[in-house]
This record gives sequence, structure tokens and C-alpha cells, in this order.
Amino acid sequence: MLRILHRLINITGKYKTRIRASYITAFIKGIMMKMPLMLCFVCISLFMSGDMNTEKCLMLGICVLISVVLEAIFEHISNVLQSATGYMVFADMRLRLGDHLRKLPMGYFTEGNIGKISSVLATDMVFIEENCMGVLSELVTFMISQGLMVVMMFVMDLRLGLLSLLIVGIFVLIGNLMLKTTIRHSIIKQEDCESLTEEVLDFAEGMGIIKSYNMLGEKSKRLTDEFEKSCKESIDFEVAYGPWARALYLAFGIGTASVLALSAYLYSIGSISDVYMVGITLFLFDMFMAIKSYYGQMARLTVTDASLDRIEEVFAAEELPDNGKLVFDDTSDGSSRIEYDDVSFGYTDKDVLKNISFKVGAGEMTALVGPSGGGKSTIASLLARFWDVKSGRILVNGKDIRDVSLGSLMDRVSMVFQRVYLFQDTVYNNIAISRPDATKEEVMEAARKARCYDFIMQLPEGFDTVIGEGGASLSGGEKQRISIARCILKDSPIVILDEATASVDADNERAIQEAISELCKNKTLLVIAHRLKTIKDADQILVVSDGRIIEKGDHASLMSNNGTYARMVSLQQG
Repeated sequence: MLRILHRLINITGKYKTRIRASYITAFIKGIMMKMPLMLCFVCISLFMSGDMNTEKCLMLGICVLISVVLEAIFEHISNVLQSATGYMVFADMRLRLGDHLRKLPMGYFTEGNIGKISSVLATDMVFIEENCMGVLSELVTFMISQGLMVVMMFVMDLRLGLLSLLIVGIFVLIGNLMLKTTIRHSIIKQEDCESLTEEVLDFAEGMGIIKSYNMLGEKSKRLTDEFEKSCKESIDFEVAYGPWARALYLAFGIGTASVLALSAYLYSIGSISDVYMVGITLFLFDMFMAIKSYYGQMARLTVTDASLDRIEEVFAAEELPDNGKLVFDDTSDGSSRIEYDDVSFGYTDKDVLKNISFKVGAGEMTALVGPSGGGKSTIASLLARFWDVKSGRILVNGKDIRDVSLGSLMDRVSMVFQRVYLFQDTVYNNIAISRPDATKEEVMEAARKARCYDFIMQLPEGFDTVIGEGGASLSGGEKQRISIARCILKDSPIVILDEATASVDADNERAIQEAISELCKNKTLLVIAHRLKTIKDADQILVVSDGRIIEKGDHASLMSNNGTYARMVSLQQG
């Protein structure tokens, strides 16, 4: 329990002082809660001794009122210092997680980790934030209060103190055994939650495919099975926790009765006074309430422990190194030269690219063609440092991109993907995201150049129209043109085009080609294409197959070689 509390306090970072200050206020609040009971004991003592009068009775009443008011004040302060701080802690943690995720290699997001990230954000952080941060000071107060109760018993009688200490030891033994059980089930429960989240995301994202292949029943069964599995584990958790919880309640009852029985015996033999006996009777049912409440938080704290493990696991994912200090030397026209120098790369132990070498002059266009899975997109992704090369190096203007900061590199690179993602925001903001300091006129001019201004103005609110998540309310061609408008607005010297017209209709393809022409003026281009007619005018064409460049040259020279490229062109023309 102390280890879990220590972990919770550690994650508060710069807010530790506020949390620790809440211990003091919570402790004072705890004393104020007990004050009416103590004043009641004083009142009874005065009556028993015959010293009670109107003035003392009024004074005791005023003290009770003050204690109630002070309890409310210190509870409010404790909540401000503790619960409110918990929300600030996790607000900062979410921002740190976002910053961490953007620095991870793209491979992290293709290894089944999307469900883990979603579960951490939507379940683990929310659970700790809402259920545990508000009880930290109370748990510390429980420990201090229980210690004071035991000390009070020792003050009254050594035998009462020893019995109280024994009962507390029994509570600790039961609590530790319960802790082992609940931690084991908490880990399984949180893993099931992650699996369920991943299955829900998979089901929702694949709904179109599921319906088109009439697999709704099969996929629904998988989702239902995950729900049932999660439900079963939650029930198993409660079943495992239940006997220990009952044991705690039983220990509380037996312990309370034992103290009462011993007190009665000591009173009968004259070892304790009338006043002490009355005091023991008044405080009896609060005697072990603190430690009972302490271990009553066991279930949520063990779930918290498992949640912290998963949060730390995501934060522990290795980031791409970003220690570069160099600055690019721009050419006179602002464009960039690119060189791949003996580059090899593999996602795991198997190499995907093997000894790739080529150069792209400033303002030139290099096209990557070849069979699917040959490594074309990987070559382009390495330029944007979605991953780092395994061996060799990639140079931009003679500088190894690993020696330049990621931010500086990405300022020089724009990418147009085949699959476009738009955020659930206004059209204007989806374009301006590439350069937030751009003026309204610059955003609209980028839209005109990208051939999307006209259809944007036909939307209900024009540029202020909020589009669905992922751009669901727009067609594929419309989304593609908005993504090109982003790149035009960014105006970076290097442009990567990844099958930008592969999945659009003929009308949209013409508009997109016009938009791409605007985008690519005076830019260094790396183009991935299957439609070979789009890259005939490329300065250099690289045929990539099985992770190697098997042919290199312009269109005319490659056609005259009558090799792989020529056969690909012939097949498409046929």
C-alpha cells in the first residue's frame, strides 16, 4: 500500500508540495471530525463530577459549532489542494503524452499499440484522476489517526494498548494477503480493458468492410466475446476481493468487541476509572475505523497500480533521438538537395531496404516505381524520419538528417499521402494547421491554388464549416485537395507525393494534378507512383523491388533498356 501511495505521489511532479500540504489540512479536518465526540466526553465527565454549569454548557456548544465550521473549511482546502491538483497533474500528463507520442517512430503505431494508447487515455488516466487523487491525504490521515488511537489505548492502560496493537497487526496481515490477490486480478482486468478497447476500435473503423462482406455477425461475436470476457474478469475481481473484504469487517467486529470486553473487565477490577470507561465506550466504534477505511481503498488502489504500469509502459517507449544541432544551408533558390548514401533499414531483424543510394538535385523530381511491398513508401518515410536508418545515412544539403532537429527537418518537408486524414474542425483550421501564423488571405490563396476554394465556398459555412472526424463529410478528392492546400501553405522546399491520385475519379484527378503542379513549382520532389503516365517527365526514375534499386534513369533510357520499367509501362498501356 505504501509503495502504491509512493508511486501516486511521484507522478504529481511539480505539484508534490500541494499534495503534501493537503496532508496537514486533512489531518486537521480529521481532528475536527472527532472534536464533537471529544467534547461530548468532556461534557459527560463534567456531569459525572458535578462540575457542569450553564456557562460551561454554552461554551461546549460554541466549541462544537466552531469544530463543525472548521471541518468544512479544512475539507474545502484539502479538496482544492488535492482533488483539483489531481486534474492539473493529469492535464499536464496528457500534454506530455501527446508530446511523447509525436516523437515515437511510426512503427510504434503499427504494432497493435493503438488500443493501449486509447485505453491509457480513456480509462487508466481517468480512473486515477477521478478515483484516487482525491483520497491521498485521507489515506495518510487514516494511518496517523490509527496510530493516535493505539497510543490513546496505551495511555489508558498497557493491556488495552497491547490488544489494540495486536488487532491492528491482524488487519495488516489480512490487508497484505488481500493486496496480493487484488493486484493479480487488477493486472488481468486492465489487460482485458485494453483488449476490449482495441476490438471496439477495430470494429468501428472496419464497419464498411464488415458490412460489404456480410461479416456483421462474425465480427459482432468477436466484440461480444470481448465484452463478456471483460465482464467475467470484473466479476472474478469482485469474487476474489469479497472474502478478504468480509474478513476485514469480521476483524473490525471481533476487534471492537475484544476491546470492549477487556475494558469492561478492567473496569470491574478497578484498573480504569469511570471517566476512562465512558471515553472508551464513546470512541469504541471509531477505534479501528481508520485502518478499516484504509484497507477499504484496496480495490481502487490495486487497479491504480496496474493503470500506472500501463501508463509508464507507454511513456517508456523509445523516442527517436532528437539531439541534432546543425542548421541547413539553403541554396540560393531555397530548395534542397537530397542524397541516400548506402541506406539499409528493417522494421525488425529482416531488412526491408538494402544498400539504397541515389541523389536528387535541388528542384529536381525523382520518381519511385515498382511492385507493391518493394520499399517505395519506406524510402520516402525515412526522409521524413518516421524511422531512423539501420545503416548508411540520408543527407539534405549535405547534412545528415539525424544531426538536424526533427522540427527543423519537418519545416523543410511536406507530404501528400494517398490516405488523407482531416481533423474534426473547420476547413480553415485544417488548412492553417500547416502554418498557424498564416493570414486569412494566405489560407484562401492556398485553397485557390489547390483547386478547392470553389467547393469549400459551397459548403454550408464555407471555410468555417466543421467537417467530420477524418474528413468523413467530404469526398476522397476533396480531402486530397485540402491536404494539398496544407502543403502549398507550408511552402516547404521538399515535397513527398505518395500515390496522391491513386484512388480518385477522373474529374478529381485532373483537379488534383493541377493542384500538385502548383505545389511542386521550384520544389525538390520525391514521388511514389503506380500510374506511370504521371512520372514520364521525372528527372530520374528509380525502379524499386525487394528493397533494392534495380533500375535507374529517365523515362527514355529505361524504355530503351527494355527491362522491368519497360515491361511495367507496356502492361499498363496494354
